Amino acid sequence: MGLRRSEIIGLKYSDIDFVEQTLTIQRQLGKPLDVNIEEIRKKTLTKQELGLKTPSSYRTLKIPDYVFQAILEQRKIYEKNKSKRKKEFLDEGYICCSTYGHSRSKDFHYKYFKKLLEENNLPNIRWHDLRSSYCTLLLKMNFSPKAVSNLMGHAKELITVDVYGDNAQLITDNTEALDQFIQELTLLPYEEFDAVQDSNENISVIDIGTEIEQMFA
Repeated sequence: MGLRRSEIIGLKYSDIDFVEQTLTIQRQLGKPLDVNIEEIRKKTLTKQELGLKTPSSYRTLKIPDYVFQAILEQRKIYEKNKSKRKKEFLDEGYICCSTYGHSRSKDFHYKYFKKLLEENNLPNIRWHDLRSSYCTLLLKMNFSPKAVSNLMGHAKELITVDVYGDNAQLITDNTEALDQFIQELTLLPYEEFDAVQDSNENISVIDIGTEIEQMFA
């Protein structure tokens, strides 16, 4: 879905529209720059609620089915821990939290991510590279740069094109190998994969999410 790490750990169940199956990104967790560090507990210093990077970062996205199901399962665990620990549980509604309800720092998932890469013989990439690849693939598939920019929460469309445009050309040069790899992951025939393209500049963020979900369904 192209979220930043700080945005992921800042998500709460209250950000989810369980009827429309969307999420609204409206905060991030991190270290504030303009506060007295001595006034904040060391363990929570990097987990303070902050505003988003730019006004464009405030956005609503369609949740893919498999992500939505994972959120529902996580909510069951959340409620179970809340019921079990009662007084000790910090009920702030974070989706990514400890068994006591405490929010996570953006580095918490690092070791699990690296382990996943190693166990599956995947390149040793950064977490942020997932976001970059997501954006590049959308551009390669001819989605409108304006719509992709809105999806990623970039301040300007120019950033999306300048930063990821060259990467899109690299992917185009390796289209055959890339498509074969994606087909193996999704078990889709090439015609169905190739059909999910749209150059309409008026396509919305929700529309992109819906089309991608249909492609990988």
